[in-house]
Parts: sequence; structure tokens; C-alpha cells
Amino acid sequence: MNERYTIEKTVCYHCGDDCLTREFIIGDKHFCCHGCKSVYEILSANKLCSYYNYNDHPGATRTRTDKLFDYLSESSIVNDLIDYTDQQVTIVTFYIPQIHCSSCLWLLEQLNKINPAIHYCRVDFLKKQLNIRFDHQRLSLRQLVELLYDIGYEPLISLQDIIKKQNSTTKDNLVQKIAVAGFCFGNVMLLSFPEYLGITAFEQSFKHFFGLVNILFCLPVVFYSGRGYFVSAWQNLRNKVLNIDFPLALGIAVLFARTIAEILTKSGAGFADTLCGLVFFLLVGKFVQKKTYHHISFERDYRSFFPVAVHIIEDDVERPIPLSQLLPNHRIVVRHNEIIPADAILLKGDAVIDFSFVTGEAIPVGKTLGEIIYAGGRQTGEAIELEVVKKVSQSYLTQLWNNEAFTRKQDNRMQTFNEKVSKYFTIVLLAIAFSSLIFWLGSDYKRGFAAFTAVLIVACPCALALSTPFTMSAALSIFDKNLFYLKNTAVVEQLARIDTIVLDKTGTITTGDNSSIKLEADLTVEQKQLIYSACINSSHPLSRVIYHYLGVKKRLNVDEYSEVAGKGIMASINGHQLRIGSAVFVFNHHEEALHSTRVHIVIDEIYLGYFAFAHHYREGIEKITALDTSYNLHLLSGDMDHERRELIHFFKNMNKMHFKQSPQDKLDFIELLQQKGEKVMMIGDGLNDSGALKQSDLGVAITDNVNNFSPGSDAILDGRSFDKLPAFLRFSKDTVKIIHFSFLISLTYNLVGLSYAVTGNLSPLIAAILMPLSTVTIISFTTVATHLIAKKRKLI
Repeated sequence: MNERYTIEKTVCYHCGDDCLTREFIIGDKHFCCHGCKSVYEILSANKLCSYYNYNDHPGATRTRTDKLFDYLSESSIVNDLIDYTDQQVTIVTFYIPQIHCSSCLWLLEQLNKINPAIHYCRVDFLKKQLNIRFDHQRLSLRQLVELLYDIGYEPLISLQDIIKKQNSTTKDNLVQKIAVAGFCFGNVMLLSFPEYLGITAFEQSFKHFFGLVNILFCLPVVFYSGRGYFVSAWQNLRNKVLNIDFPLALGIAVLFARTIAEILTKSGAGFADTLCGLVFFLLVGKFVQKKTYHHISFERDYRSFFPVAVHIIEDDVERPIPLSQLLPNHRIVVRHNEIIPADAILLKGDAVIDFSFVTGEAIPVGKTLGEIIYAGGRQTGEAIELEVVKKVSQSYLTQLWNNEAFTRKQDNRMQTFNEKVSKYFTIVLLAIAFSSLIFWLGSDYKRGFAAFTAVLIVACPCALALSTPFTMSAALSIFDKNLFYLKNTAVVEQLARIDTIVLDKTGTITTGDNSSIKLEADLTVEQKQLIYSACINSSHPLSRVIYHYLGVKKRLNVDEYSEVAGKGIMASINGHQLRIGSAVFVFNHHEEALHSTRVHIVIDEIYLGYFAFAHHYREGIEKITALDTSYNLHLLSGDMDHERRELIHFFKNMNKMHFKQSPQDKLDFIELLQQKGEKVMMIGDGLNDSGALKQSDLGVAITDNVNNFSPGSDAILDGRSFDKLPAFLRFSKDTVKIIHFSFLISLTYNLVGLSYAVTGNLSPLIAAILMPLSTVTIISFTTVATHLIAKKRKLI
């Protein structure tokens, strides 16, 4: 590698800056500084130089000093920045302002080739966020940031949680661009009035001067306000992609060139007013679209908290609070199989945490008292008490919920259709534009030019592409307000396609309270305390009814604890051995036909009796079971069939009720229905039915003031909204119809607009106004239509 001085002015191969005083040269490649040269050497050594194929000079110049990131060696600062860490792996999310093109995305997702200690990287291009999982024993957070800095992607690190704040910050100076375009548009219109209204012979001398001034006003509009369209069009052309920005950039360029030519040759007034108006209205349309997207994102990340409760301890009394009210210093209780909702310190209990929700690794990790446990971990042992150290992050939990490990393959036919429309739209549009130009060129070249530019401007695939996301997002907000929290917009579409509904019984169509339980045993105070201390560790609906029935007791320390889903609990407390659960679990045999559900009690191998439960059915169950006329309705229950006679009033078909079903039996039953081609929605307990929920096409976990959030589910339904399920199903179908109708509106707009544009009678300025107007129309229609349908379904 040669290094020498030269006076020849060249541009840096890496960042594109001028090499003014000193050059660093590798072969025929020139670099402006040692930093850019070092980046190239890193990429070259790791065979990643195809990075430069995606974009000319994609990097940024680096001037790092050795002590720049010293503060990242402080453990207190590191703990504030990371999302998760254990003995081996750390996960962190950075905001990187330099992300701007496909080459950035490509390089950042190849970091594991530069350093094997990096396990994976995932870029959120729109939010300019980079999520990294790395081995902190081989690579520190400081070294990771230094690596990003060295290749030209310095993270914007702020201890004020920049990742959330940047969502509400505009990064492309859109408002300033609109202001500049609006200012120039107004002045150009003022200077163009004499042209429109006619000028006297005396004023003719000003005509050419006004034209030259108009050209000056056009310069900032084209090269500042409209620059984004040219950059986007060029980058996509380099990647052999035609997007909507290409015809818009072409239209702006043609108007600008024609304006200069006419004014300088004094052959006409040009199109300065049309050009400035076009860019101004296009940017206004983009601003409305961005604000709407931001509003949707804000609603989703910060207001629509999961409708689950977290149990906190205040003055030795346990009470549930909404997840949104959980704050640092709150003392919380997390039971067997429950998710830890926020970063917290372990205060009491034996924590055995399954972090598969976060890392994908299903091996439980033991935690010691005083150790921090990160949000997203699931307790697999007894109940534990923790002190919250960081406010719950809805956006982080949503990110975990959409983790690839829990994403099932969905049928995205509508989305694919929209993508196909957008893909071919530009090609068809260019064909129509050039055909119009050629058609009119022979008879009236001015009319041909007007037709050409009007066609390029008036057609708007944005309206086509926006119909689905805006309708789905509006629908999502309606569901959220009705305490039906959906994982993402794709679930709305999936809900509309459901034809089979499978319901769990206990905790789903039934609800328990103290009046529904009867104790058939003569227990001492100590025995009640032992049973209370065992059951309070469980999140099963019957366990909750038992410990509430026994009242607030002193909670004894549990030496050993295990729970078999849907069957029972084994625990060792103060030297006593407890088995609490079904007859199969306690005695290893089935009971004869009974009239109630029983939970049997064995302490130190002595059978003491049982709790008998008379289930209360949820309000609105009649509305749910009435769905059997439109849906294939099934009931699955792990209990005996003693309630069959009561349930026949709701489920008319005896063959649709299935009892003595283990969690595996439920999963197999759903798989059998799917093999018959049925689209199955499973509604059950988020924890005890997690396998069946994940297997179904759409899994809904139902909750009643408990933390039963399950990553395997697609939606969480608050028990208070159970009777609204039929309305939710009808509303989802209405939402799909709105998408079809909004697509028809946008298609009609494009056909009518193009039919006028090809005649040459549609002014490019009017076309520029109509284009963003179509976007606003679709946004308004989908929002208003969705809310009207929601009102019709009595959801607002």
C-alpha cells in the first residue's frame, strides 16, 4: 500500500469528499483521510467491497480520537443503553442517522463477517435503527460502537432514550423544504400575474426580467426542496428499480429545462409557477402522509398498552394495576409462567428465567437475589418478587412480540397485490406519458409537452399503496380502544379469513370468583397456609380462585415448586410435601362423572379433601355460541364432562364439545382441523393453552386482571370485551371491504386523471394539486369509513 502527497484534486473513493491537501492511495483508489482509508481496508480484508456497488461514495468521513468512547466503559452507562444481557449475550438497539440507502442496509447486516463476536444485526430502515446481538465476552459495547464508527456509522447515543425520541423527530427537514417551496411558489405566482392578465407596451421591458427572477426562484425549489425525488430516483435506477419518484423527478426536470429554454430564448413564459406549485403540493402530501404514519406509530407504541395487569405489593397487600401504570420502584409479583414486563431486580424467590422470548434460546437461566432480570423473561418456577428499575417500554414489548421466533407464515395476498401494482405502475405510466408526447408531437408540440408532464404528475400509485396500511391501522386503533390488542396489522386480515373458532372452557368461557368455590375438607390454619403458599405461585385460573378464597395469609418460603400445565402443582414447603390438582395428577386415575370440577389436596401423602367449583359463565356467551351459524364452533376442555348438560344450552351440537383434553390433545385437534383446510382461531388461556394458540391460524389469549401475556398468541382480549367478539369478527370483514373500496376509488381517480392528462387539456399545476389530494382523500376515506363501520358495530 502506497501513501504519498499530491497536489491533484480528486474525490475520496469512500465518502466522496474532496481530497484537498493530502491523499492516501491504495492502488487506483484515492482517500481523503486515514479514517476513510482504514474503512476501505476493513471492508477489503473481510471481502465486503461490494458495498461500493450499491452506491457511489456511500460512507462518511471519520476522525475518531482514541478516548471518544471512553464513557462506554462505565457499567452504569452501559446498563442504561442495553436491552438485554446475560452471561454470554448482549442485545442493544442503536439509532444511526447515517443510514440512508440500500448500501447502508447491506453493510450493517454483514457486521458478523467483520467480527464473528457479532451474532446478528437487523436494520429498521424507516426508523434508522440497528438491533445487534453480540457476545460481550469477546466484544465490549465500546468496541462495538468503535467498529460502527470506523466504518462510517456512528450511533447517536443519548441517555435520554433517543430510540424512542427519534420516532417523533423529522430527519429530512421536510417542513423547511415545504416553507422554501411555498415561499418561492407565492413569489413566482406574483411575478407571473402580468403574463396571465396581460401587460401594456410600456411594461413589456419587465417581462423578460420577471422571467429571469422566476428562474432564480426555481433553483432552490428544484435543488433543495425537490432534491429528494432526484436522489431517490437515481439510487433506485442504479439498483435497477423503478419507483414512483422516477416519473416525478422526470416531470420536475422537464418542467425546469423547458422553463429555462423558453425564458432564455424569449419564446415563452415557461412553467416556473407550475414547477414550484408541483413541488410544494407534493411535499404537502408527503407531510400529511408522514404525520399520519407517525400518529399511528405513536398510538401503537405508547398508548395502546397490552390489556394485562401486573400485580404490585403495597403495604404488604397485593393488588393489580394496568401495565401502563407500572413505574420504577414498584414491587411486583411474577408467578409461574408469567412474563417479566420491565427490567427489575430480584428481591425474593427462586428465579429460573426462560429468555426464549428475547433470545430464542429456551434453556432456563437461574438468577440470584439482587440480580437484574430483563424485560421479556418468563418465570418457570415459583412466584418471585422484583423491584422495577426501568419504566415498561410498550415499543420494546411489541418488538419482542413480533420476534421472528414467534412469527407464523401468514397469507399476505392483499399486500402482495399492492406490491405488484406499485411495481408495474411506473412502467405503464411511463409508456402512457411517452405515447401521449409522441401522439401530439406532430400536430401541437406544446400540447404534447403538457400531456407528457401532466401524465407523469397526475397518476399516483401512492393512493393504491396507502389503502391497505391506513385502513388496517385505523382498524387497529378501534380494536385497541375496545381492549382487543392485536399483534400487528396482518392479524386484522387474518381475523377476517377465520372460518373455525375453538374455545377453551376454564378461564375462557367461564370466570371464577369466591362464590363459585366450596371447600370439602376440614383444614387446620397451618394446612390452609401451606395450600395458600403453594397456589399463590400459580397463574392457573383455579389456583387464583383458591388463594383468593383462603384470604390473605402469610406466604411461606417454598423449597421446591413444579407445575404441570392444566393438571396440578407439586411443592415442598417447610418440610411438607404438597400435591394439589386433578384426580389424574393426584391419584393417577380418572374420576367418575361428577357435577363440578374438583381440585384435590394431598399433604404429606395424606388425602385431605378437595375444592369444588361451580363455574360461572361469562356474560355474552350466548352471543359467542350464536356464531355457530356462520362459523364451525368447537369447545375444548381439560375437565371431565360433568358440565356437558349445562353447556348443551350454548353448544347445540354434542359432537362439538370435547373434554379430558390435555394441552397436547388441544394442539393436535387444531392441527387436524387445519389439515382439512379450515382457518382456525383458538381462544384460550395465554399460558396454559400457549401451544394450541401458537399452532392455530390466529391465537387469542383472554385475560382478567392477570399477567398472562404469551408470545405465541396473535392477540390479547380483555375479559370485559368477551361479548364483543362477534362484533370484532364482523368489523374485520368490513375492514377488508373498505380496503377493496378504497382501492377502487384510487383506481378510478387514476383512470379519470389519466384520461384528461393524455388529451393535453390538464394543466400540470392542476395535476400537481390533484396528486397529493388523492393521497389525502384515501387517508380521509379509510379513517372516516373505518370509524363509521365501528360505530355501526357499536365499537365506538
